[in-house]
Amino acid sequence: MTFLSRLRPSRLAVLCLLALPLAGCVGDEDDVAAAAPRPLPEIREVPPETLYSNALIQLDKGNWLPCAASFDEVERQHPYSVWARRAILMSAFCYYQANKYSEAILAADRFITLHPGNKDAPYAYYLKAVSLYEQIVDVGRDQRRTEQSMAALRELIKRFPQTDYARDARLKLDLTKDHLAGKEMSIGRYYLKRGETVAAITRFRAVVEQYQTTSHVPEALHRLVECYLSLGVIKEAQTSAAVLGYNYPGSDWYEDTFALMQQYGMKPNPGKPYVPAAINGPSAPPAADAAPVAAPKADGQSAAAKAGEAGEKKEDSGGFFDWF
Repeated sequence: MTFLSRLRPSRLAVLCLLALPLAGCVGDEDDVAAAAPRPLPEIREVPPETLYSNALIQLDKGNWLPCAASFDEVERQHPYSVWARRAILMSAFCYYQANKYSEAILAADRFITLHPGNKDAPYAYYLKAVSLYEQIVDVGRDQRRTEQSMAALRELIKRFPQTDYARDARLKLDLTKDHLAGKEMSIGRYYLKRGETVAAITRFRAVVEQYQTTSHVPEALHRLVECYLSLGVIKEAQTSAAVLGYNYPGSDWYEDTFALMQQYGMKPNPGKPYVPAAINGPSAPPAADAAPVAAPKADGQSAAAKAGEAGEKKEDSGGFFDWF
């Protein structure tokens, strides 16, 4: 007779119940072992000089993205070394060359944050500004990048005014202002074409008052004359014509304005209201002609300009339209 056969049924049931938890423990241990994460392979640390040299090899070959990744590896493995400081700036340059402007801006910002007093900080500011500048789109689209570029260029000029980077930034800043003025002119022409004259006046005045050195100012003044004449506000039209004649006496826009004022703007004429023509006037003069003239010529003022001077009183509030 076997051992199990000699046991009573009740004792046999107790033994089975005791064996069940042991079997469950063995299964749980197997599941835990299978679910445990495997250790990551060990990454061998490479000296910073070696990593930097490898990155320079990629730089010489023009492999910009692998080069940027190599410089990032220098910073990752040796964040507190002198090589890491150089690598951040080189990484920003490589991303810029690869047209990865967002990554270039992030790297430049990281260098500025970690090393604001470093001798290479002006270059980091310049890389950031240029990366924003090269993302400017045409005037028919959103100009958020243009505004960000203008802010970055101004920051560079303010912090490092005597550097070569600041001199180049001043040129780019002028072009950025001209671009934003072109956006305002585009919207103003759209409103004028739709007959929304007051909205158009707001845009044209913004060009004259905020972007006075751009090439769009003569056209903006001419459009203001058109808008004021269409509303019957002769005094304001005379003021805009006088400003245009004072600063841009030889421009094509002033010739059109002079003819317009001779016909409609010398005095109110309700029986002959002015209706703006199609928005297809002469092109704006080149930027070289946009600088205001120091003083008017003795015989260069038109009848409209003289009428504007006689009709306006200079106010204490200042502003572009209070010169006459």
